[in-house]
This record gives sequence, C-alpha cells and structure tokens, in this order.
Amino acid sequence: METKEPIDQFLEYNYPNKAELLLGDTLEELKKFDDEKFNLIITSPPYNVGKEYETKTSIEKYLQFQEKVIKELIRVTSNLGSICWQVGNYVEKGEVFPLDIYYYQIFKKLGLKLRNRIIWHFGHGLHARNRFSGRYETILWFTKSDNYIFNLDDVRVPSKYPGKRYFKGKKKGQISGNPKGKNPSDIWEIVVNDWETGLWDIPNVKSNHPEKTLHPAQFPVELVERCVLALTNKDDWLLDPFAGVGSTMIAALKNNRNSIGIEKEHDYVKTANERIKNLREGNLKLRPINKPIHQPKPTDKVAQVPKEWLSLFEKA
Repeated sequence: METKEPIDQFLEYNYPNKAELLLGDTLEELKKFDDEKFNLIITSPPYNVGKEYETKTSIEKYLQFQEKVIKELIRVTSNLGSICWQVGNYVEKGEVFPLDIYYYQIFKKLGLKLRNRIIWHFGHGLHARNRFSGRYETILWFTKSDNYIFNLDDVRVPSKYPGKRYFKGKKKGQISGNPKGKNPSDIWEIVVNDWETGLWDIPNVKSNHPEKTLHPAQFPVELVERCVLALTNKDDWLLDPFAGVGSTMIAALKNNRNSIGIEKEHDYVKTANERIKNLREGNLKLRPINKPIHQPKPTDKVAQVPKEWLSLFEKA
C-alpha cells in the first residue's frame, strides 16, 4: 500500500502557556527585562538587504547596531541558556558577505561559546545570474556557560544500525548504540532523514507554504521547534527580539513553553497576534515537523522536459 504524505495540520490542543508580543524598538524593550530571564533566545535578525522592514545601511553600521542588541540579549540570557542566531548572506553589488562569519566574531568577543554551526537547506529561492543560487542559511548556536540545557533524548533519531555491537575491548559483543536512538549531527534534512544526515532541509516560507503571511522573509515554525525541544525545558521562557509574524512564539506554545516577542512593525504584530489566536483555537494551519519534502513524480508535468526545449537537445 502506498504511504501518503501527511497533510498540512490544524492543531487541536489547548495552550496554557503565555505568549506576549511587544510592539516597539528591540533595543529599548530589551532594557526593560530582568537579567537572566530567558533560557533561549532565538531569532532571525534583519539582514540589511533593503526589505520593507529594514533601513539599508553600510555593513559596518549594521553590525555596530546589532552588537548593541546582542549585549542586551546576553544580559537577559540565563547562565543555563542559549542564543540561536539564524542568518543568511548580505549581498552588495554582487559581492557576498557571509553574516555568520561577522556575527561569530561579535559573540566570541562578548564571551559566548559556539556549540554548533547548523546548516538550514531549502530547495527553492531566488535564482542568481552571475553566481551560484543560494540555497542555505546558518544557525549559530551559542551558550553563555559550559553548563547549559541540552535535551538530547528529545531530538534523537533512530539508529541506522541498531544491532551494531562493539567488536573489541571490555564491551566486546555488547550493543554499541542507545535504545532511544542516536545523536543527530549539525546538518539536518527533516525529522528522521535530516537528523541522520545533518542537513536541515526545511522549506522556506514562500507563496505555496501553508504558513505564508505578508512577511517577506518568514521564519518556518518547524525550524524553531528543533531548537526549542533541544535547548529548553517545559514552561521555560523564550525570547525572539525580531519576532516578525510570531513563528517563534507559535513554536514555543506548541511545545509548552512561554515566550515574548518584540517587533516594531505594526502590521506584523497584528498578523502574529491573529496567528497565535488561531493556534489557541485550533485553527492555525502549519506544516508538520515530520512532513517529508515534496518530490515530483516523473509523470508530473512540472518534472518533464517541455516540448519547446526538445529541439535544443536534438541539436546538441
């Protein structure tokens, strides 16, 4: 029997945890929080690429402002906590500036320790003309101390060889793996496949994505969920200082965590509040965290060579 892909899901649960979205300037709002309030800060900051919610400026001025924000974020992060900083590339006149490299220097200078540089791969996006088309972004996972929350069992994946045994030493003949599964790598694809291969192959939120809103660079909920599960405990507090349309807060609620978001764009705050309301009422459509990436069949029209190209292949 053919196994069908899971459909985009509506959630039918009650969410007792708190979610508060603040309309205002990130830097000013951060100054109002107590020290060490949050066990996880996760965000995708503006990339300085001239989107409608950004003021495009020089890369130097952009990073100077972000450093001020990061100092405040470190202050409000608990000693057990983590900061996950998801960024892409800044492109100026065809030259690529990999933002994770610049950000790493800031976080390192401020005393944080990088635990993983995670690659998030997506199959669709804008096509470049004079360079290869970009199809990945990165998540920098930093901790404030060496004693940090990491719930490995919550993100384990099935072992590829569960029957493998030690072949020498004191444990010779004993099972070498963990019955709960193996430790996923730092490049993930999606659920079982992604945590095995290490490639986070999660679709970016484009026009046909079930979560699509008015935001031009929307954060997929399932991307946040993986960090939430591994780096926080139930009822912990999370913060997204550039909350957009509330994807981080939705991921927190789904997994029994409390969250605060800060966003300066009124329309995004309005949309985020509507999404949170719909989630609580069981009416929010989300892409399930375990849904495989769609692969067209050879018989699908979009997978076939168009007849207009056949003559070109014949000439070649």
